[in-house]
Amino acid sequence: MVDSEPAAAPAEAPIELPPLLLGTYTPKIDAKGRLALPAKLRSQLGHGLVMARGQERCIYLLPYSEFRRVAAQIQRTSLGNKAARDYLRVFLSGAVDQEPDKQGRVVIPPMLRDYAGLGTDVVVIGVGTRAEIWNKDAWEAYLTEQEQGYADIADDVLPAMEF
Repeated sequence: MVDSEPAAAPAEAPIELPPLLLGTYTPKIDAKGRLALPAKLRSQLGHGLVMARGQERCIYLLPYSEFRRVAAQIQRTSLGNKAARDYLRVFLSGAVDQEPDKQGRVVIPPMLRDYAGLGTDVVVIGVGTRAEIWNKDAWEAYLTEQEQGYADIADDVLPAMEF
């Protein structure tokens, strides 16, 4: 007996998208340098995450898989590009991997707290595939400055988007 039905096509593996980190949160840093990650971000960052120096004197929080992707992308261009080599050195030398404790807290090392000028009051924002930790006053100043041109730059940043 011959089976006349065609074999089913193999199922395509679902595309796994990186987390989409969103929102603004205002947790505090305690006397031991610990920050309780906002619950919404904590679940998306996963068990392991990496903190690194960010742009504009903030700290990047990246899921471990996203950190590996970014580092690999920079490394591919770094050998022949001095600017990429310099960036990679600063980026990786300031990076630390962390695993939140049972209360969802991570310790922000003194080196990174100093870099970002962090005290007790901070702002944590979701920026797509990463979160950022900002000094509260620095974030408010940055946001005020950026809001002035927010509408003006929309056409340059989102030329084909319709809302």
